[in-house]
Amino acid sequence: MTRRILLLAHMGREDSMLAAREAAAQLYGSGLSPVMPAGQQAQLDERFNGLDHPTEVLGRDAELEDVELVMVLGGDGTILRAAELVRHVDVPLLGVNLGHVGFLAESERADLAQTVQGIASRSYSVEERMTIDVTVWHRGAMVAHTWALNEAAIEKASRERMIEVVTEVDGKPLTSFGCDGIVLATPTGSTAYAFSAGGPIVWPEVEALLIAPISAHALFAKPLVVSPRSTLAVEILGRTDAHGVLWCDGRRSVDLPPGARVEVTKSEVPVRLARISTTPFSARLVRKFELPIHGWRGPVPAGQLGTPGPMVPEVPPIAWSQGTEDGGHHRGTESHEPNQEHT
Repeated sequence: MTRRILLLAHMGREDSMLAAREAAAQLYGSGLSPVMPAGQQAQLDERFNGLDHPTEVLGRDAELEDVELVMVLGGDGTILRAAELVRHVDVPLLGVNLGHVGFLAESERADLAQTVQGIASRSYSVEERMTIDVTVWHRGAMVAHTWALNEAAIEKASRERMIEVVTEVDGKPLTSFGCDGIVLATPTGSTAYAFSAGGPIVWPEVEALLIAPISAHALFAKPLVVSPRSTLAVEILGRTDAHGVLWCDGRRSVDLPPGARVEVTKSEVPVRLARISTTPFSARLVRKFELPIHGWRGPVPAGQLGTPGPMVPEVPPIAWSQGTEDGGHHRGTESHEPNQEHT
């Protein structure tokens, strides 16, 4: 049975075209059949005066349903574009980073041969990433419906005017404020736009929805993490005539006039990402952001856990009569009683 691997590359970059030609040759040499969109194959043929090995054309020689895996060569933007292509097909994506940070990518350009070897030997796993459904309402009617893997970002349409919004969780209003925008993100998107807006980093296996305001003019406009079963909503208030615009994954946009309402829920259709390595997310954070970890000693080795030694006593609780009025010591918030000796 022919094992087909779809190659998707950013054809506007020379390094991406070189990587696509190299990957196709390595896939073919490993007994796999490389598949490309017609336009991509034509560009490679023109750039390199033809390819040295046969490739199948998507839509002519093979359909998406015939593909085992999609190998994406580029940055996170290219992977998001590929996610659109396989939205309703049970085919995983495996990204090779040719961009900058590349959080969605599994491997780097220097590991291309190793990545192809992992595909050929089927030594990869597949994880599901949560996506969100996004619905836009205006004057009681649904005017748009789309989805996102990273985030749904509501931004001001005009540079000189901020938008007024009110946020809502599970049908209850939370707070209103003026801002440059607000990001409604998935855990996957927590390291993208939401991170730039000051939101928290959420591990991919944690199912949650995030809210991160952008340059909000309010005292209470902090990032929030809520249940994946919640429904989030943002309404563009009519206090001014400022318009907004909705961007989903930076690729699909919808105009938001005053009075428009954007609702976000967890989608039933995930995006499937293939993984060659078992590197934990914490290690990926350190590598991608070049975080300093000097001085780290690590956990106690397993062989030392059973070493005989003196019994370590449990830290005792504070006696009831010695505790504060609320039963604990809260630095900076406790109420100090006056010293009776000086009263």
